[in-house]
Amino acid sequence: MGRVINPDSAGRERTRLTKATVLALRALMRQTQPDDTSRDLASFISLALLQISETIDVSVEAWEKRGYWLKADRFRLEWEWARHSGKQMQDAVLRDDWAEIARISAFVGGKLMKVVVSDKHRLGTPWVGAYQMLLKSGRE
Repeated sequence: MGRVINPDSAGRERTRLTKATVLALRALMRQTQPDDTSRDLASFISLALLQISETIDVSVEAWEKRGYWLKADRFRLEWEWARHSGKQMQDAVLRDDWAEIARISAFVGGKLMKVVVSDKHRLGTPWVGAYQMLLKSGRE
């Protein structure tokens, strides 16, 4: 029997989410006035950052099983900002605080500066309807 390969690994999910977040950041920076699209974009960034932070422990699990504690801790520290920024963005969107959203967006853009998204990406517009999802998750 051959090796079983999981095509939906945490690393691939994190890569997909970071690329989608970069696209959303670019689209948000092009917005001139806050509207429904801006809310969707900011909400998507918040939800994506929270999802990214959830993939970290899954990735680190294998390293910890092998005793690579230092490597696991460094990786966690490298991505620690994602959960914090996701929560801040979520709070700012729910308060309609666009100055805070701009500040967090600039910070996240700096963190994801090295992420390359090709012009021929197949990510689409994953942020459509994200504001409603954020409102639902905020109530739970």
